[in-house]
Amino acid sequence: MRRRTVFTDVTVGRAQDLVFGHAPHPIRCGLGLHIGAGHVHPEINFTLPPMSIEDHTWPDVVAQYDEMMVAVLRRCRTLQVPGLVVEFEHLPPMTDRPEWGAEITSRIQGHLHQAHDAWGLRSALRVTVVDLRDRTRPPVLRDGPAWESMARSLAQCADAGANILSIESVGGKEVHDEALLHGDVGGLVFALGVLAARDMGWLWDRITDVCSRHGDALPGGDSACGFANTAMQLAHQGMLPEVLAAVVRAMGAARSLVAFEHGAVGPSKDCAYEGPVLKVITGCPISMEGKSACCAHSSPLGNVAAAACDLWSNESVQNVRLLSGNAPEAFMELLAYDCRLMNTALERGGAPLLRDWLVESDQWLSPQAALLTPDAAWTLARAIVREQDHYGRVAAAARTAVSLIRDASASGRLRLSVREAQWLAKIECALAALPPTADALTVEMRDTYGHLFHESSYGLV
Repeated sequence: MRRRTVFTDVTVGRAQDLVFGHAPHPIRCGLGLHIGAGHVHPEINFTLPPMSIEDHTWPDVVAQYDEMMVAVLRRCRTLQVPGLVVEFEHLPPMTDRPEWGAEITSRIQGHLHQAHDAWGLRSALRVTVVDLRDRTRPPVLRDGPAWESMARSLAQCADAGANILSIESVGGKEVHDEALLHGDVGGLVFALGVLAARDMGWLWDRITDVCSRHGDALPGGDSACGFANTAMQLAHQGMLPEVLAAVVRAMGAARSLVAFEHGAVGPSKDCAYEGPVLKVITGCPISMEGKSACCAHSSPLGNVAAAACDLWSNESVQNVRLLSGNAPEAFMELLAYDCRLMNTALERGGAPLLRDWLVESDQWLSPQAALLTPDAAWTLARAIVREQDHYGRVAAAARTAVSLIRDASASGRLRLSVREAQWLAKIECALAALPPTADALTVEMRDTYGHLFHESSYGLV
């Protein structure tokens, strides 16, 4: 397997240099599309309406994707969209039966080629396979039927025309879910800094290898969606503190960085809200979602999420009927107008001002938004790269997040309720009590969480 790249310094040298549309290491992929090279492009993601996916319904499934692509591209042409990324995010049966995911991949790419030939649309197709490995508990991660289906699906989708391969991996989630429910900071650090990081390294070596051997697909990136976005939604429902969700987001950045250490080149996943931290460290382009992803979920990050994006996404929307047309084409229009505004700001020299307005509109209304600003992302990135091992990086990200939130609260800019302030103090104490090494933490955690995971799945045996 390839040698690990260790990031020892940031690539974006100053926080004020972090801005939408510009990445130090832009990429070219697909049908002439440049990402991170001075423009923001929409990344449209759509999915099926409620329906079963079985042999007898498969022709209807294929027809749905054809319908969505025709509608989306029709709206793109009307709005003169110059560049587009389509994300085809598998539903579980499409990864479990690799030929199904490959068939849809091929059909979407066919539509993109037709648009390129007919009117010059520059485009790329991201395919995100499902991580099936946690459908048994404890999860079996490094072999078995689930991994074999995923490996075949990655290869077949690359051969079928995927330009970018991504995943939302789940290694460590079996422990993280339990620790999150109990507010166990040590358990969260163990899940992200030991288990998830180990699985990410193993998994991304293999994804990068698939990309090198099949088609011309780029290894895009991972997402802490199953960790940090789960925390964000639980906080939104009042089931856990926002400060805890914010700290999990910061730790998730160190975890998602592992994909880039093992060959990913971007663009990162849209649901990886930790993207700005990754961009500061790696210089790779990122996809982000915010206000225009309200069709999929609510978040306190609606505007600030756009501050550093290179792709701007709607997360996902079902193919249901709206007054203006079907939902995918309606959200295509929404993304197109968002990107048109950002690109005009880039062309007229106003990008820093628009970025600052996007940040200022959100940053002090939530501790989660406060950690997504260019200043906070740059500070978190610097703390992460000072550490050389995954455990140290996750712990450093958490401690830095607490410090940033505490400073913002002390200055009066960020208002924390009594409960939130108490939780911040509790998190700070738990971080101070962490053992000095990953091995020592693993020994501590075995008694509490050892029944939830197979050590062999993480190379601990």
